[in-house]
Amino acid sequence: MTEISKIRRAQVAGQFYPAKASDIQEQIGGFIDGQEVKIDALACLLPHAGYQYSGRVASQTVARINIKDKVVLLGPNHTGNGAVYSLMAEGAWQTPLGRVNIDTLLAKSILAGSKYLENDSLAHAREHSLEVELPILQYFKDAFEIVPIAFMSDDLTVLKKIGEEIAGVIQDAGLKERTLLVASSDLTHYEPQSAAVEKDKKAIAAILELNPDKLMREVKNSNISMCGYAPVIAMLAAVNSLGAKGARLVKYQTSADSTGDESAVVGYAGIIIN
Repeated sequence: MTEISKIRRAQVAGQFYPAKASDIQEQIGGFIDGQEVKIDALACLLPHAGYQYSGRVASQTVARINIKDKVVLLGPNHTGNGAVYSLMAEGAWQTPLGRVNIDTLLAKSILAGSKYLENDSLAHAREHSLEVELPILQYFKDAFEIVPIAFMSDDLTVLKKIGEEIAGVIQDAGLKERTLLVASSDLTHYEPQSAAVEKDKKAIAAILELNPDKLMREVKNSNISMCGYAPVIAMLAAVNSLGAKGARLVKYQTSADSTGDESAVVGYAGIIIN
């Protein structure tokens, strides 16, 4: 792979979020009050829709976190491209706010410590779920490195194992205090407001309990169209291995808060785990 091809260019700038840096900064600045108290966190859940819909939830959540030097991004694979469990181990991601380098050493350590993850950039080439989080993280912290991982499976056992593998590498490398896990997912998709809120309460409750098994049961039993439950399950398994103490919901909204249309909404939650 050449140096040029290792740069993942922004794919959804001008669609999910503004194409100009100044417009991104202005929009995110409008979502927060600047008085948020920051805490150290192990992980968080962020939504990944267009900023006009979910940006307020994501921004108000990130505003309350001391972003670490290393960010492991866990998201769903919407495109169907690439390996089932895809980690991009080299290069950088470009957004209008600048370039974010991949932490190759940590990425390769995670690959070496996993039976399931594959070094694959194809899954990330056009996937928006992780890209959308980057400008928000960049707004609050100038420099950090990432390890991007995309999931295309609902095998509970494997997902939990991957989370434990990631945690083991972080722990063994002495990087727990320097690493933030970010799981990217929206909640219920395109259902009436009342039905979406009822379903989302169940998913949120399972996440707040740090219970990946319960989250999987709720998703399956209640038919919750949560696109990123797989990466969230992996994240929950990881934080449990890392000794997470608890979680709190920062904000929940649906697309109706932006559009006023409650006939078919998408749900968004911001959760911090420490």
